[in-house]
Amino acid sequence: MTFKHVIGFGVAGNFAGHLEQAGEATDFLNVKVDNAIQPKALFPFYVPSQSAGFLSQYPLSSDSIIPPNDADNLQIEPEVAIVFDITYQDNKVVALTPVKFAAYNDCSIRKPNAKKISEKKNWGKNTKGISQDFIELSSFTKGCELDTYRIASFHIRNGEVNRYGEDSAAIDYSYFHEQLNDWMIDRMNNQKDEGPAEDLALYLSEANYPEQAIISIGATRYTEFGETNFLQSGDESIVVVYDGERYETQEIETMVKTKAYQNQGLSLLAQSVL
Repeated sequence: MTFKHVIGFGVAGNFAGHLEQAGEATDFLNVKVDNAIQPKALFPFYVPSQSAGFLSQYPLSSDSIIPPNDADNLQIEPEVAIVFDITYQDNKVVALTPVKFAAYNDCSIRKPNAKKISEKKNWGKNTKGISQDFIELSSFTKGCELDTYRIASFHIRNGEVNRYGEDSAAIDYSYFHEQLNDWMIDRMNNQKDEGPAEDLALYLSEANYPEQAIISIGATRYTEFGETNFLQSGDESIVVVYDGERYETQEIETMVKTKAYQNQGLSLLAQSVL
């Protein structure tokens, strides 16, 4: 399953504390926000247009990560990604309609001198991760399917399993449901090319107004291990988005250790670092 005709965006700063742990809070000091918990920006990670430079490289993979040549500080960013249908009117986005969601790894290089968020996000093919286990999403309002789901992530090296991100409830995102939906529409139409942010309306136009977007809605906080351990060749990155009413946290960890996964109520993304 590929999404080569779908535009890719990510939400920066939608989980309290993540940007500070990632050493990126200072990047957003001059970004104006309406309130303390508002996400900082919507960034592009893939634009299906040859005129989009490095962003025109298709970066998604469901099984592997190819590290950059010039960086050794690569981190898993465990998230939920949602596929939305986009409705336009007079070349403006007027609605985002949710279709399905999956486990996502917004794998990122920590580049302290990057001018734009996207520079840390797409360095070629197999640099981002999305599960092939999609779960239908009939709405993005209170009570929707996603509300009972949680995000867990793990790092495996030489057979040793460690939790990478804090096991977190999807409903603990700072912006969620209609509040997030409305904010994303606003950013697609009105975000300017300022500081670490980019003009998304321009990218939508360059991509000839794609019918769908994949939007990763924010990375969870790291465990102490995740904050201080970076990916190396031979490692395995695991992100599991699972129904917290069906599975206990410990059951998910056991599945990761035994590699015996259930096929109901969870979305699994397992990637080998090449």
